[in-house]
Amino acid sequence: MALYCIGDVQGCDRALGQLLDRIGFSPSRDTVYLLGDLVNRGPDSAAVLRRCMAHGDALRPLLGNHDLHLLALAHGARKPGRQDTLQELLAATDRAALLDWLRQQPLARRHVHGQSEEALLLVHAGVLPQWSAQDTLALADEVHAVLRSADLGDFLHQMYGNAPAQWHDGLHGVERLRVIVNALTRLRFCTPQGTMDFSSTESASTAPPGLLPWFDVPGRRTADQPIAFGHWSTLGWLNRPDLLALDTGCVWGGALSAVRFGHTLAERELLQVRCAQAQRPGA
Repeated sequence: MALYCIGDVQGCDRALGQLLDRIGFSPSRDTVYLLGDLVNRGPDSAAVLRRCMAHGDALRPLLGNHDLHLLALAHGARKPGRQDTLQELLAATDRAALLDWLRQQPLARRHVHGQSEEALLLVHAGVLPQWSAQDTLALADEVHAVLRSADLGDFLHQMYGNAPAQWHDGLHGVERLRVIVNALTRLRFCTPQGTMDFSSTESASTAPPGLLPWFDVPGRRTADQPIAFGHWSTLGWLNRPDLLALDTGCVWGGALSAVRFGHTLAERELLQVRCAQAQRPGA
């Protein structure tokens, strides 16, 4: 039985199929975590969701910002963007089943690996420095409960916005949920105090003044917790003992990347397929 993580697919179903073939994926034997942004900007978002649904618990996705955007579009909470490629999915005869499956997926997961029983935390974007791994999972579950509930439409209409930009335990209601969503699905840079910035998408080596990549904040409570994430295509492949970044820009003509873990989380093999360019940055 093998464990894999795969970066942002973004509607590139052909590349996902090629990568699953490349790793020799067997749904009866293997477990694959998809690190969010299953849909949008690529050519076949509906096929990606259908593939995930068909493989059941062998393919285990997280929700990313583009996945939430799809739900918001479907509920009239957002208007299509100029780079969106979700019209075919929204017009599909199985639209209701696809969207219902999507809303059941979590914003964070924890995997306990093999006989070593090491824990891997999986998120789409980032984790705020004030949060432990246990906090992250519990807070993600708060959002997940709303996504699965009859309050989904109301929440999606209030989900968007950059404020509050910093976590504190006294937050409640939609502001609390918005901070959780923004951290888990949008975060790249923040201040040393954990105030989030959403204006910069540069690589980690060109952090704006006063900001740090979320994973380099001193004193981060998850510093000793291995974390796998996607979201940050300008960061690309990052392989540190405590971190694994896997958005390698498939939709932009880069690669779709998987990591195969060995007997321990430290044993890692990178496997990639090249991707046809579906979008041009800034187009």
